Amino acid sequence: MKRRVLTTLISMALLAANSLAQQPAPTPPPVPVLKPIQSPVDVVKITSNLVQVDAVVTDKDGNLVTDLKPGELQILEDGKPQKITHFAYNVTGTKGADRTVAPLPTDKSNEVAPPVAPNRLTRENVRRTIAIVADDLGLSFESAGSMRQALKKIIDEQMQPGDLVAIIRTGGNVGALQQFTSDKRQLYAAIKRVKWNPMGSGDTGPFTAIRPRNLKLPDEHVSPGTGEEFRAQVAGGSMVGTMKYVVRGLRDLPGRKSILLLSDGIGLDSRMKELLDVLIDLANRASVVIHTMDARGLATLGMQPQDNVQMLSDAASRVDVRGLGRSVVEVDRLMTVRRKGFHASQDGLIYLSQETGGITIRNTNDFSGGVQRVLDDQRGYYLIGYRPDEATFDAKGRHKRHNLSLKVTRPGKFSVRMRNGFFGIAEDQIKPAPKTIAQQMANAITSPFGSSDVHLQLTSLFGNDATNGSFMRSFLHIDARNLTFKDRPNGTHECVFDVLAMTFGDNGEPVDQIGQTNTVQLPDAQYQRAMQQGFVFNVTVPIKKAGAYQFRVSLRDTATERIGSAGQFIEVPDLGRQRLALSGILLSGKTIASGSGANSNLTAQNGKEISETDLEAGPAIRRLTQMMRLEYGLLIYNAALDKVSGKPQLTTQIRLFREGKQVFSGDELPYNLAGQTDLGRLVVAGALELGTDLAPGEYIFQIIVSDTLADKKYRVATQWMDFEIIK
Repeated sequence: MKRRVLTTLISMALLAANSLAQQPAPTPPPVPVLKPIQSPVDVVKITSNLVQVDAVVTDKDGNLVTDLKPGELQILEDGKPQKITHFAYNVTGTKGADRTVAPLPTDKSNEVAPPVAPNRLTRENVRRTIAIVADDLGLSFESAGSMRQALKKIIDEQMQPGDLVAIIRTGGNVGALQQFTSDKRQLYAAIKRVKWNPMGSGDTGPFTAIRPRNLKLPDEHVSPGTGEEFRAQVAGGSMVGTMKYVVRGLRDLPGRKSILLLSDGIGLDSRMKELLDVLIDLANRASVVIHTMDARGLATLGMQPQDNVQMLSDAASRVDVRGLGRSVVEVDRLMTVRRKGFHASQDGLIYLSQETGGITIRNTNDFSGGVQRVLDDQRGYYLIGYRPDEATFDAKGRHKRHNLSLKVTRPGKFSVRMRNGFFGIAEDQIKPAPKTIAQQMANAITSPFGSSDVHLQLTSLFGNDATNGSFMRSFLHIDARNLTFKDRPNGTHECVFDVLAMTFGDNGEPVDQIGQTNTVQLPDAQYQRAMQQGFVFNVTVPIKKAGAYQFRVSLRDTATERIGSAGQFIEVPDLGRQRLALSGILLSGKTIASGSGANSNLTAQNGKEISETDLEAGPAIRRLTQMMRLEYGLLIYNAALDKVSGKPQLTTQIRLFREGKQVFSGDELPYNLAGQTDLGRLVVAGALELGTDLAPGEYIFQIIVSDTLADKKYRVATQWMDFEIIK
């Protein structure tokens, strides 16, 4: 392949900055169902005809009990036994020891970890949906570091195929749904943002330090309502608000749904209990189990390094009736207050988990082991339903809270965890209003699953232009058969569709959006081809700052109101730090005998470029056949320059992976500077012939660029792109 042709292709795709534009599961039958269920089902139903809840039963050794029969269980509402009409055991996962954990990357400087490709999930194959909420508003500086390590270990070792996970901070702008992902890269980016929030109520250590400003002797007046108390109230209210938002987002998601709240404690005064009761009712109705973990771990309740009792030295000469210095008495009193306060701060964590059927992890530094308990607990659960009395749901509006309990009548010692109650409000009384078209498009764009009424496939690439800066170039492949085309008098075929594209930051907050209506007119020959291959719609958006982003697109066919959506995670490097970085990879396939060929285009009326050549093997779909040539191209940014020659010293290497295993590794080759005009943006272009020994399936293409002149810590940069080989 001629280098000039691919260089032109790269320029078109990565440097065109001037073209910037702006069904629910069925209700179980009213007879016992004893066969384990593997597919997602509605867990909790609270209607005037059915109250259905989930329960976990363990034996005296803590092992799950999975073989109970309806006659061995008794469910009670407000202490009154109810007749069980719905019964099933649902299997959602495997025990920790049975899980397959991918090996962690090595620390050897000459080895590069294989790409962590996202596991694309559909509603049908989600096993567990887990929201990890980091309460950074109440987090101490000390707890923040240990929490990041624990979260990283959880994702590395315990996240399994079929898990849909989000990491959400209470101190950030929250967008709950769009953060649920199976892509570990996105979760790693979110973990980096979990930091001590100086505007929150957390101190540098797990306890408020004793300082002269808050250390008072017994005969001194202490004014009520300290700043620490006010900040704690604000932080607690914000935490509950975030949790409610997450619960509402989880409500429509599939799988065994749970929240793991990591916090430095929640007090349980009357105000907080009232807030938590509302949250608990929302969680119980949304089938969400809330587990809690005390991020302080196994705390030392005595004096802390940050405590300052120096001011008491002035009072040391004063002696109380017991003959003790007042400084000693006061410190002892403060330590007693600290111990009582610590235990009281766990009351809210315990209450929240108990009332929703969850687990409280506290007084342990083994965070990973605690999470293991939570995940093992979710391997299975019973669905138990009964038909409530008319008095359960009072139509006059007096929404009484009803207490639930479950007894195991089989001989032996068992523990039961389940939701402990609900308010007498039927779900049809709180059913949300119908959504407008705009709301439907917005919901489609925030959902972790692509809406499939219009089939879309999205590929987004990072690039940087000397004039316009960083941008994201996206190729959106559209299945034209899902759109409505109308015949026009001039022999063309026309369709109209709306596109909403949004960029979200690392905590789900919207950063930028583009919304527009597009009209496409195709001559008959191109229309017939589009009906067979679809077409590609290109969108380019500027990126103002480095960071981790999600790019989401929803598309609506205006004639039928069918909606499709797709999304992709992308990391934008900070080129201003002058470290080695790579653009996204433009990957495509060409039939060896045909050569590169010319690139023909269709054009929408608004000037958007819509390409049609080699769509199956093109950069938007990347579906290649054996014996094709795999062509790739990208740009290298910030290569170090030799002080004498003024030239970079780079090497490149390509590798192929399938199902996490390396199937091809090329030689490490020196970079050829011939024809390069911008040393700050070096073009890499190459090709690889696909032989018959590569079986059909999904593959990962990885390129490794090494800079021998750069600092050792930042010497290597990698990029990857997925593709498929078909027969």
